[in-house]
Amino acid sequence: MNKLREVFGKFCEGNDFQLNPDSKHTDAVLSGVLKNEKETGSRYCPCQVKTGDFKKDVSLLCPCNFKAQKTWQEKNQCWCGLFMKE
Repeated sequence: MNKLREVFGKFCEGNDFQLNPDSKHTDAVLSGVLKNEKETGSRYCPCQVKTGDFKKDVSLLCPCNFKAQKTWQEKNQCWCGLFMKE
């Protein structure tokens, strides 16, 4: 989990968002991402329901295109709260 936290931390560098500073929340989301990777081979967001159709589900890979989502515009965070505006 620390490796994934590091990867996503680097993803945040130079952007206007950060990893959620609530470590319990962040750990829970990262655990879900890793569980999905173990089960499916892909790092799907744990808060989204996959359809089974890869062409549709590709948008659920973490990190998703969260800045285009309504949740980002309204709550300043991605769907699952892993990434937040600084």
